[in-house]
Amino acid sequence: MNRLKIAIQKKGRLSEQSLRLLRECGIRISNGGKLKAEATNFPVDVLYLRDDDIPQYVADGVADVGILGENVVLEKGKKVRVAEKLGFARCRLSLAVKREEKYVGLSWLNGKKIASTYPNILRRFLEEQGIAAGIEEISGSVEIAPGIGLADAVCDIVSTGSTLMMNGLREVETILRSEAVLIANPSLEGERQKILGQLRFRIRAVQNAGQYKYILLNAPDDSLETICALLPGMKSPTILPLAEKGWNSVHSVVKEDTFWEVIDNLRQAGAQGILVCPIEKMFL
Repeated sequence: MNRLKIAIQKKGRLSEQSLRLLRECGIRISNGGKLKAEATNFPVDVLYLRDDDIPQYVADGVADVGILGENVVLEKGKKVRVAEKLGFARCRLSLAVKREEKYVGLSWLNGKKIASTYPNILRRFLEEQGIAAGIEEISGSVEIAPGIGLADAVCDIVSTGSTLMMNGLREVETILRSEAVLIANPSLEGERQKILGQLRFRIRAVQNAGQYKYILLNAPDDSLETICALLPGMKSPTILPLAEKGWNSVHSVVKEDTFWEVIDNLRQAGAQGILVCPIEKMFL
């Protein structure tokens, strides 16, 4: 039987989040060895690789798909396609300068030297902006470059900004925003393409579930119409009469980003006994 080979980072937070996503998709991964593991209930093999190598392996067909940061995909520029954006491992690629520098805009970079582990993305950005700056490609500890005189600025991945602050730097420009993505070999076809479709279906169900809450509440007859208007749900709320005359049980879903506002409005409209539950999977 054909099995889909999926490459993930061999260690680190992105590796943990990738494996968690597979578990949430109902895929059980055996412990396996250091380089490869098999799913016991889904036709997938997991390859543990360096994230920098994943685009090449997917482009060459050694792996069929891979999970990694979009920033790495853009930097490597290999012939792969983004099959799904995954919504975790969000970060940004930004320019930073010494805290005391009087940075007045991108023109400040003209004639300066910028240290980065993402020279290709940086080069494209500078060309688009018409900035003539030198690029110092280094493999690690980018943030120390200005302090030791190697560069005037840095271009690096930023999550919280604490590392920049600790090294006397401040973020001045965001070049791109990145998140984890599922990439695929563009020539994938047949049984493996079908398995990829099944995997994407499961991933979307997990993502949808994370964006909503399931809500149950009690509503009096005289407020039912107002309360239902606040709960559009997927189509419309489910309404069930309670044993106590004049009351109804209303079931629906609420989007996570509007949750608290909706709850306040429901309470003001007369809703009682509001119960909110997480959703494990959601199929639209």
